[in-house]
Amino acid sequence: MADQLFYSFVTRDGYKGDAPTYFDKDNFDWSEVLEKNWQTIKKELNDFLSADKKLWPYFDQSIVSRKNSWKTIPLMAWGVHFRKNQKAAPETTRLLNQIPGIVSASFNMLDANAQIVPHYGDTDGIMRCHLGIIVPGELPDIGFEVQDEKRSWHEGELLIFCDAHLHTAWNNTAEKRFILLFDVIRPEYLQIKRQICSKVLASLYLQSLSGKLTFLRKLPMSAQMLLYYAAIPAARISVPIRNLISKIVS
Repeated sequence: MADQLFYSFVTRDGYKGDAPTYFDKDNFDWSEVLEKNWQTIKKELNDFLSADKKLWPYFDQSIVSRKNSWKTIPLMAWGVHFRKNQKAAPETTRLLNQIPGIVSASFNMLDANAQIVPHYGDTDGIMRCHLGIIVPGELPDIGFEVQDEKRSWHEGELLIFCDAHLHTAWNNTAEKRFILLFDVIRPEYLQIKRQICSKVLASLYLQSLSGKLTFLRKLPMSAQMLLYYAAIPAARISVPIRNLISKIVS
């Protein structure tokens, strides 16, 4: 079943699958819990910001209109836990950990007058979720589009969509936009959660490495795929080891 899923590193010409563009949040009990507690989540975000915590620029600068205009505070990434950040946001972490199949989570900042350009996500095995935290406007000045369907973020409300579809986001206001972004394995793929995470982590690692070692981009596709398939078991093995170490030292 995992081999039938879309992975953008493997299929370079875009997503052709039939997953919904947006999912109905009312189908998931956890959506109501997150929305009811959004002010608590906002307080923990504001605590991060007032403490001048470091926001990390997204590693792929090719998908933003201006360098370092999209930044994150990671809590979890494809099964890898960022314990120090989780300890600084305990209620947010507790709420997220109640969601079956959650694999990634972060606070996300999109700068004023910036755009995340149209792109395909990593896989159709997840639902990507945006909880509006600080949203300085609505369409057409600031918004989100999956395929041809535009929507506004609203503070305290969830947008749930398929990240594999072509999508884009923009903020043409004078203020920064913040959301809580998190990824949840689609219910029908929960039994292969670790496989999905390992495949995405392998692709992200190679994409990040190719940004530093540009010759990797010039390798034949067959060579790139060999590296990718070699990285998958390494990713699967390394995640629990990394999480154990971070638990001990945090």
